[in-house]
Amino acid sequence: MPRSLVTGGAGFLGSHLCDSLMASGHSVVCLDNLFTGNRQNIRHLEGRRGFTFVHHDVVHPFDFDVDFIWNMACPAAPGHYRFEPVKTTMTSVLGALHSLELAKRTGARVLHASTSEVYGDPEVHPQPESYRGNVNPIGPRACYDEGKRVAESLCFDFRRMHGTSIKVARIFNTYGPRMHPYDGRVVSNFIRQAVMGEPLTIFGDGTQTRSFCYVDDLIDAFRRLMDTPEEFTGPVNLGNPHEFTMLELAREVARHAGVACEVQHRPLPTDDPMQRKPDISLARRVLGWEPTVGIEEGIPRTLEWFRSVRLEDYPPPSPNVMQPEAQGK
Repeated sequence: MPRSLVTGGAGFLGSHLCDSLMASGHSVVCLDNLFTGNRQNIRHLEGRRGFTFVHHDVVHPFDFDVDFIWNMACPAAPGHYRFEPVKTTMTSVLGALHSLELAKRTGARVLHASTSEVYGDPEVHPQPESYRGNVNPIGPRACYDEGKRVAESLCFDFRRMHGTSIKVARIFNTYGPRMHPYDGRVVSNFIRQAVMGEPLTIFGDGTQTRSFCYVDDLIDAFRRLMDTPEEFTGPVNLGNPHEFTMLELAREVARHAGVACEVQHRPLPTDDPMQRKPDISLARRVLGWEPTVGIEEGIPRTLEWFRSVRLEDYPPPSPNVMQPEAQGK
């Protein structure tokens, strides 16, 4: 039975990854400090043979006998990482460091969840892996952007120095069931607001763009990436290249929710990227992967989940969720 450690395993992406690993016969250690993760996301797995939940913060070392390490741990929504910016940087950097140190000791392979935020507010569109980015190192988003950039550097230094087996995924906007309803990101904001009968909040004029990947597609890409030959390390962009403006997305959410598309405009946050679209040529070539679930399928599935849960079971992790951050990440 393959043994996997998933840091951030009770979070949005981590919990779906735990599902996939358990379904394919892995034993899974799910590590989470529950800042943005939630036990509700993994409740259906607890008590099953081969699944273990450990309440732990990755800024402190950890030690497990595993074959695969999936490093998902880090707040990924602006309202949350700006609430604890120093802790966010430390989570990115020390979480990666401790994952890599464990891999060095055990010979495990590490998949590190990086982000499209390493490209900053891009001057190249769409963004290929060769683009080095346009990041403000002292801005309010730097704790996340630069933390993830340092984490990538650590991955490649461990590879060069110790021969550590690494895979680096640069994740673009992803959505689906188990998104935290109060994470402040655009899809969860729009859907929560639509379900509650509130106006949909748009920051700026709504012409900024994002590309949205459904969570099932992303988990499939993770699994394919981890199984690639040793010499392929990435980084590799993982996301859906179909681009939407915020206004277009608001209309889609309102249409599927069966509500009027009433929008409320607010000022654009500092350093919020104006466009974000992955070049996934590398993922197509090496992983044989591209997204299959479009917005017209993914939004209704996500709406159904939001309507099926009690929002009070998902308390806001920080007081910043209603601040002007929704078009972040």
